Amino acid sequence: MWYTSYGDSMNHKKRKIRVGRVIIFLIAAFLVAFICFTLITKLFKGVGQLISSHEMFVASNTLTVSLYDMNYNEVDELVRGTKVIISTDKIINNDQEYYKISYNKNDYYIKADALVKEEKDVVLEKEMYVRTSLTLYENLDDIKISGLIEKGNKIAILGYDKLEADGSVNMYKVKYNDQEGYVYGKYLVDNEADALANYDEEGIYQIHQNRGDAWGGGDAGNLDYYPYEKPKFEDNVMPDEVRALYMNAGVVYNVDAYIELAQKSGINAIVVDIKDNTSPAYPANAMKEYSMTNYEHAINSYEEYKNAIQKIKDAGLYAIGRITVFKDSYYSTDHPEDTIIDTATGKSYNHDGSYWPSAYNRDVWEFNVSLAIESVQEMGFNEIQFDYVRFPDRVGYLEKEGKISYNNIYDEDKAQAIQRFIMYACDEIHKYGAYVSIDVFGESAHTYVTAYGQYWAAISNIADVISGMPYPDHFTANEYGFTTPVWTIPYDLLYLWGNDFVMERQKEAPTPAIVRTWIQTYDTSKSPATHYDADMVSKEISGLYDAGLTGGFMTWNGGSSLSKYEEVASAFGKDY
Repeated sequence: MWYTSYGDSMNHKKRKIRVGRVIIFLIAAFLVAFICFTLITKLFKGVGQLISSHEMFVASNTLTVSLYDMNYNEVDELVRGTKVIISTDKIINNDQEYYKISYNKNDYYIKADALVKEEKDVVLEKEMYVRTSLTLYENLDDIKISGLIEKGNKIAILGYDKLEADGSVNMYKVKYNDQEGYVYGKYLVDNEADALANYDEEGIYQIHQNRGDAWGGGDAGNLDYYPYEKPKFEDNVMPDEVRALYMNAGVVYNVDAYIELAQKSGINAIVVDIKDNTSPAYPANAMKEYSMTNYEHAINSYEEYKNAIQKIKDAGLYAIGRITVFKDSYYSTDHPEDTIIDTATGKSYNHDGSYWPSAYNRDVWEFNVSLAIESVQEMGFNEIQFDYVRFPDRVGYLEKEGKISYNNIYDEDKAQAIQRFIMYACDEIHKYGAYVSIDVFGESAHTYVTAYGQYWAAISNIADVISGMPYPDHFTANEYGFTTPVWTIPYDLLYLWGNDFVMERQKEAPTPAIVRTWIQTYDTSKSPATHYDADMVSKEISGLYDAGLTGGFMTWNGGSSLSKYEEVASAFGKDY
């Protein structure tokens, strides 16, 4: 019996062990299954999030958009157009919809209405206002003008070309009065009040608004004084002080002699004509398109001219290309409809033997700027200098009597047309890495708008360089109260002109241009006749520099006389 009891006991123990093992196995299996399920669930959830996460773009009608931390506190901002990674799940907080985004390895919340799927949709402006009267362009890919939109007007926004690094728009596609085109974004604001306001920091505008139209050239208060960004091109460095010889188109063949003189006399730049009135320098494609008469009368061949400019640049000299703008008899021959008209004959008005395209005419603007761009691209000019950026002088009586017509289609002041042309020229030429300089009469440094539309502060505020032409023999003998004929005392005259006028006018422009002045480098026949030798030329330069006009000088001699330049060369390299 005891054998049986012992055997049963042993079997019972074995059964208990087997049951325990089964229980342990089941528990272990359950745990393994649970862990696997959890891991698989997380894995699939992560994959699902990865699949549903996608790129979107920050959109706004302002330059930047706010970012929020996980407590919905505003902590940073993103420039519109920035690409971010989001989850498709929206989050609602205080009735505001947000997305959670990943940017620069950090998580943020951003408002849902600040994101779009397509980069082209990131600009949300629907309408804007014109702050500075601006040019309306036909297309993005050329400089053709379709119209003018005046300050204060509202325009509809249809699209844009590209964003700058700060989120601002380069050019908007717009609609204005049923006309579509493109305008530069820098001239627009988002509300009418700011558009109608005038820039008046430090009382700048107040100075000009008190200078009305005294001579028929326009009201200084109608011009624009908003700061204009002046470029500095890394691959085209303008010398701090330019000392330049002038070469007309007829002496291009002898460029080696001028380079040799420059290198031994302290000259670091040469001004070369691209187009002077009835003296086009080379047969440019722009002439072929806009003015065949200019094209057919080119003085030099394309190759001769290009080789000459290349020699100037190879010699380490700064190359400036000069273009006369609104005095062009050849263009007037081709397009009499664009010129100043003699109302008695209906034909182009002849002013001192030349014909003048109207500065109000946008086709004339296009021609000269197109020629400038081509000359920068093809010839390699560092700078374009525009001369005759004005209306004819001494025609006030003809205007009053209605004997000439300017075809003023936009009802602009003369000075408005001049400043707007310069703005257009700078906007387009700067794209090609070249600077823009403007020649002005010495008179424009006075406190009034001249009869021919030049007003120093308005021009200086836009151009990179402003070049007065205070040739001593262009003044009256006793100008400014001098008792000695002023052309015989160039130091006194130019010091007074520079110190009392130019330096004061420069203070009246928020972003003044560099002042680089033309100096008389020829003898004067006015009585008493005066020989301008090296000493007289040196006195001109000293007067300018002592007045604070240290941006440099350029030698004006219409014939580009090499012998005259050699005679006065010792004046060029002095330490002023």
